[in-house]
Amino acid sequence: MGLYNEKQIAAAMKSLNGWKRNNDQIFKIFIKKDFVRAMGFVQSVALLAEKANHHPDIVIQWNKVTLVLSTHSAGGLTDKDFSLAKAINTLK
Repeated sequence: MGLYNEKQIAAAMKSLNGWKRNNDQIFKIFIKKDFVRAMGFVQSVALLAEKANHHPDIVIQWNKVTLVLSTHSAGGLTDKDFSLAKAINTLK
């Protein structure tokens, strides 16, 4: 699917618990118990991202992991972003 319009973005955001929008990106901050758990979470995200062939920007700050999704090649948000965000939300 191609670039989402505003109506599609609004509908998709309703199903993404904890994700927020910043222009042509969506992001979520995950807080883990400690650094090791944060790194384990990032590894799990990496496996999902590789399977989806869609890779988030990742910032790790000790136990805080910030993930940012956008389909740069499309110039905004697409199904790839929302599908990966939903998959990430299933991780513990």
